[in-house]
Amino acid sequence: MIALRKTTSAFGAELVEMDTEPTPREGEVVIAVAAAGICGSDIHAYEWTPGYEFMTAAMPLTIGHEFAGTVQALGADVTGFKLGDRVTCWPTVSCGHCPACDAGTPEHCQNRSIIGLHIDGGFADRVRVPAINCRRIPDDLPFTVAALTEPLSVAVNAVDVGDVAPGDRVVVLGPGPIGLGIAFVAQTRGAKVLLCGLNDGLRLDKGREIGIAHCVDLAEEDLTDAVQRVFGGPADRVIEATGVARSVSDGLAVLRSGGVLVVAGIHSGHLDLDLTRFVRDKKQLRAAHDTTAQALENAIALLAAHADVLARLITHREPLSRAIEAFELARSRQAVKVLLVPQPPSQDLPERQDLPQTADLPQTESEIA
Repeated sequence: MIALRKTTSAFGAELVEMDTEPTPREGEVVIAVAAAGICGSDIHAYEWTPGYEFMTAAMPLTIGHEFAGTVQALGADVTGFKLGDRVTCWPTVSCGHCPACDAGTPEHCQNRSIIGLHIDGGFADRVRVPAINCRRIPDDLPFTVAALTEPLSVAVNAVDVGDVAPGDRVVVLGPGPIGLGIAFVAQTRGAKVLLCGLNDGLRLDKGREIGIAHCVDLAEEDLTDAVQRVFGGPADRVIEATGVARSVSDGLAVLRSGGVLVVAGIHSGHLDLDLTRFVRDKKQLRAAHDTTAQALENAIALLAAHADVLARLITHREPLSRAIEAFELARSRQAVKVLLVPQPPSQDLPERQDLPQTADLPQTESEIA
């Protein structure tokens, strides 16, 4: 079995031939990975971005937390799953006994670990995970599309945190995979969406391809002007998914009094905020990180209902043996979602079809609930 491993506290990762196969312990399953996506967090780990030093204690470590596949082995006391089940995985592993876990909100567990960051992850032929973290996927959902479940659930959670409602004017900053997902989800809830990037022509084109009507490159038009042109006034909601701290300040500047800005990006820099103006305008600043059980289910439902559209976020697929080349491609911004395929998936990516007109895309959350 080969795996992409983070072996040193420095730039890069290493393809390693593993001597042993994962064996499930009590309450665990082994998944034969069919497809795994490269996430921004994986790139941060690969580049050894400040803030990822916590991984050192777990090294050497197989990275990767966006994956789908089939159950290959069952540990003792596993119920609810059988061999051959098609599954994806919530990568947050909670302790199970803290107040947050007792309240049914494991995403708030302060003792949580993340598959692919603290525990061996999915850039391998097989991965061992807690059965409680697995979610079934529909039989007709391609594994390649099912691998989008975790990032799409992060997008769903960000929209949930923002309390986006029908008719809201929503600015999404950052057209990466998460930002594109946020824009799509907000639109399904009846919001009017403006997706913004900076020198992001390829990704903004992808936004238009999945039906986001208003996509603006801020290298060509000022954010304030774009918001005024599209909405005729300030935004009700701004959701930031850039990882650039200045974007938060820029977003607050186009947000109405009493509006909500959700920070979903991971930032290595600090924010310089005019607190007096922030308070007087009664604006709200919220953080969205990870996902929830409900958001995960909603993401699976979205993917099942709109696989042909959301599959278009996948721009490249590479065999696991070319993982390093795939990471360099993902770093280049000449891709949206890059998948690693450890073994031939049982279902290929759906054939490309003509995109339906924006009016034909889902506009109400009831279609995905």
